[in-house]
Amino acid sequence: MTSHVSTTEEETRRLGASLAKRLAPGDVVLLEGDLGAGKTTFVKGIAAGLGLDPEDVSSPSFALVHEYGPAGKPPILVHGDLYRVLKGASIADLGLDHRENAILAVEWPRPPLTHWRAWRVLLLIEPDGSRSIEMAEPA
Repeated sequence: MTSHVSTTEEETRRLGASLAKRLAPGDVVLLEGDLGAGKTTFVKGIAAGLGLDPEDVSSPSFALVHEYGPAGKPPILVHGDLYRVLKGASIADLGLDHRENAILAVEWPRPPLTHWRAWRVLLLIEPDGSRSIEMAEPA
């Protein structure tokens, strides 16, 4: 596990971009932490590290799932948010079942996702406003 402190959104994006360099299609990234801690900002960094436009990335809180990739081709990044999803909803019905050709990044994960082999990212807001970010490789 690695621990980092981020004092700006740009630093959080850079951490996401550095993780992207270690990811391959089929990998899963589970993001947890406080509301407003920077989970979507971190995913913007992953997108940038994958060669996607980070400005295209937005929180999927209401849409539940966003897909990103070159126009007319399968997505290379699938971004989900389970914060507003009712317990018992099917991961497959949401389009979050394991995808071999895309990286899956999920905010507010829950079972069965939490049982998958995945990168774990925890973002916490510190009293001074900085973000504590812990990343753990799949076990």
